[in-house]
Amino acid sequence: MIPGASSTPLVIATYRFPSGVDAGRQAEIIAIGQTLGSADARFAGREQALAACRGQVLEVRADGDGARAQVAFPAANTEYDIGTLLTMVFGKYSLAGPARLVDLRLPPDFGTRPRFGIAGLRARLGVAGRPLLMAIFKPALGLTAADHATLLRAVADTELDLVKDDEILGNLAQAPTRERLRACRPVIEAIRDRRGRDFLYAVNVTGRADTLLATARALVAEGANALLLNVLVYGYPMLEALARDPAIGVPIIAHPALAGALALAPDHGIDYALVLGRLMRHAGADVVLHPARFGSLPFSAADESRVITALTDSDDLWPAVFPGPSAGIKPAIVPALLADYGRNLVINAGSAIFDAATGPKAAVEAFFAAMDA
Repeated sequence: MIPGASSTPLVIATYRFPSGVDAGRQAEIIAIGQTLGSADARFAGREQALAACRGQVLEVRADGDGARAQVAFPAANTEYDIGTLLTMVFGKYSLAGPARLVDLRLPPDFGTRPRFGIAGLRARLGVAGRPLLMAIFKPALGLTAADHATLLRAVADTELDLVKDDEILGNLAQAPTRERLRACRPVIEAIRDRRGRDFLYAVNVTGRADTLLATARALVAEGANALLLNVLVYGYPMLEALARDPAIGVPIIAHPALAGALALAPDHGIDYALVLGRLMRHAGADVVLHPARFGSLPFSAADESRVITALTDSDDLWPAVFPGPSAGIKPAIVPALLADYGRNLVINAGSAIFDAATGPKAAVEAFFAAMDA
């Protein structure tokens, strides 16, 4: 509850400012500028209504060589979606200078619930007690739809759980999305028949905003049983739309493309724990891919730990979703993955499976042997 205001669900945002910035003054600018904007004598007599919308600075404290400020916003200032949330807590202010959004505490019912999450995806696949293993079709570009089916046949006799398109591959003439799905469906059905449990192919859903939702519905109608979305390219609202649509109803895997542009600068942007963690979880993703700290992209142990917590924290009162460490994943680092994540993770490997010198089938078996070991 905001002191002096009526009881209302709150969004609590935490910002970090580098040294040399007056954090207290900037927090007050955020509290007013991101809610009322201004209020002068023209609105005398409307104080109570305005106070119900106003942000309040809760705390300003030193943090290393900088400072942190906590600001409370009435959740009623939003439409309980991620788009209006980000517009309120950081939208215009993100242009104001050095400041980083590092945490968000949301009301328990804020956002779009993932349709599956960890529990639902395990039930869907019939897998308990171990990580899930996902492969990525490689090469990313230049293959035909028939080539994708051939690659899938190469791992059909393994216990691989999921395969996905590369995020770069859209609805291109060389292998149109529906043709890839149609070519792979018979292989997927054969895998199900052999093992007696499901197998998922996450088709990359792409296109303009005015067509993407219809494309996703059409793919599901043709048998797509999972979708891949470049969430930060198309926006969290598109992820929410896919997760809410009753005509879709399949697991959604969120790709981190563009995350570095939002999160990599230390004194600007939004923390990875929000970009790839809480915001993805509260926008409806079932699996969130992100760099692994010992993979091929720069990602710190601290960032990794915060992302894992944001995706799986039971205190969030929201369905936990799978973290998916990616980029340079090989069987040799599986023990380190298990040490960091426990068993609730999706191991996401591309070149280490489909470009493996031993062949894709042996590469998948090497991943399972590393898990068993």
